[in-house]
Amino acid sequence: MRYDYVGVLVFLVLAVGFILAGMTAQRIVSRLLRTWRPSASKLSPYECGEEPVGGTYVRYNIRFYVIALIFIVFDVEIVLLFPWARVFQELYPFYRSVLFWDMVIFIGILAFGLAYVWAKGDLEWVKTFRKHLSPAEKVARSPQKKEAA
Repeated sequence: MRYDYVGVLVFLVLAVGFILAGMTAQRIVSRLLRTWRPSASKLSPYECGEEPVGGTYVRYNIRFYVIALIFIVFDVEIVLLFPWARVFQELYPFYRSVLFWDMVIFIGILAFGLAYVWAKGDLEWVKTFRKHLSPAEKVARSPQKKEAA
């Protein structure tokens, strides 16, 4: 029982050893065979044969990342829904109800996340910012009660 996984351990050690040996050999051979003569053309970025214009560092808007993350989350949801729908018909009734409520909870959590992102305003491409009012402006805008005479 104690030696059941010795073969797996030996396999992992050999795999890591081969990977490290290959990386080390590649590094040594590349240092021995390369010629290093830097020039302006070698240090410039290659853009499909075009002359580079401007710098290579471009700042991306964070909204691209937010939309990409939301897409990935819902894409994974769809990937999980297809096998679920396929297996759902073949189960016993008790397991169907358990699997159904599991999926309802899963979709509910994703719907809550979507509602949160929507309420936070991260789905708006052009964000509108609210003007922060001073306490005096808040009092001036609040509806005042008229005193009864």
